[in-house]
Amino acid sequence: MKAVVCREPGKIDIEDRPSPTAQPGKALIRIRRVGLCGTDFHIYSGRHPFLSYPRVMGHELSGEIEAIAAGSSLRPGQLVAINPYLACGVCIACRKGKPNACVNVSVLGVHADGGMAEMLSVPESALIDATGLTPDEAAMLEFLAIGAHAVARSTVGAGDRVLIVGAGPIGVAAGLFARLNGADITMIDTRQARLDYARDHLGFDHVALADTTLAEALLDRSDGEMFDIVFDATGSLSAMAQSLHYVAHGGTLVFVGVAPGDLILPDPELHKRETTVMASRNALSSDFERVKQAMLDGKIPVSALHTHSFDAQNMATRLPQLIDDADHVLKAIAIF
Repeated sequence: MKAVVCREPGKIDIEDRPSPTAQPGKALIRIRRVGLCGTDFHIYSGRHPFLSYPRVMGHELSGEIEAIAAGSSLRPGQLVAINPYLACGVCIACRKGKPNACVNVSVLGVHADGGMAEMLSVPESALIDATGLTPDEAAMLEFLAIGAHAVARSTVGAGDRVLIVGAGPIGVAAGLFARLNGADITMIDTRQARLDYARDHLGFDHVALADTTLAEALLDRSDGEMFDIVFDATGSLSAMAQSLHYVAHGGTLVFVGVAPGDLILPDPELHKRETTVMASRNALSSDFERVKQAMLDGKIPVSALHTHSFDAQNMATRLPQLIDDADHVLKAIAIF
């Protein structure tokens, strides 16, 4: 089978590899679509802290079942998405119903070879029935589930003033599901192009550029009180620290993006707000199901989210182009 291999930072090869074989408890999937995200860009650029090379990238996956054990509720030929967070099932987090935070988690495309290949073997438990979706839509479940999980963690409700810091794919995903919960959304970013796209194509009417006038603009937007819930999806330590200042007294700060290094928050600002600070990691099966149902109900602007498509055979040339044009890329999907 053909596999797209990041051999080292900045070098991608198309490689012939043996196809996986059927194993008990696992399904063989013929990959059809692979979404690209910041994780893949960081792997290519050599900036991912948890990865060794060479690596087959790809964790936003959809495909068709090639083979599956008899008796499964799924069947060969069926379209599925894949939950790429393979949990151990026995650690403290798994026992508490939080496999997304598994102590021993293996993420496809990061800790183990992922889905940028013609075939992939995965545990049957990782399969998500994508009946009713297109292959492109199914490949977008994962990044949207990360935003849906952050919103579920935060308990956003109707009328809450919500600030999204970072108008990339994950920030947009959080904004979409907070909006579905009835929140009033404001979105900020350092890049005007991303804000323009969020406003003009995704219906986020209240956007603001993170410049010297931002604090005044946010005070005006929030009647001088700042925001009930702030989602930081930047993956930037400096931006994450600054996000605390956007939280209203009694509010919540949710870190969706992750960055290497130490995050330092000013304790007086944290305490005087009695701020709830939480991290949001990966997603649960229930988050994937919520995203799927929202798609089936027509509540997610899937065509506007999907901005680029290309043949996976062209990954070596297309991936660096997408990185260079990141301000104008929301979700790129490789076709197998």
